[in-house]
Amino acid sequence: MKVPVIKHLFQNNEIEKLEKTLEVLESISEARGITEEEMNVIGEMITNICGALEVHEMVASGMRSTEAINIFAKKVTGSVDR
Repeated sequence: MKVPVIKHLFQNNEIEKLEKTLEVLESISEARGITEEEMNVIGEMITNICGALEVHEMVASGMRSTEAINIFAKKVTGSVDR
């Protein structure tokens, strides 16, 4: 999970577009013949999209975008440090 990528996805894509992309990536991940390396890349992309969607949710609930991104980054950093 990369916060700069999540920030970029949040700032440059609407929720609907992220959700559709997420559906496509999940479908691809179920295809036969996907290598472990490809699964790792798909998994990273899915994680970043889910992060961007979470930031969109926080902003929709009234939070400023910079604050939402910072809170999300702290949340992620905190979970990795455990």
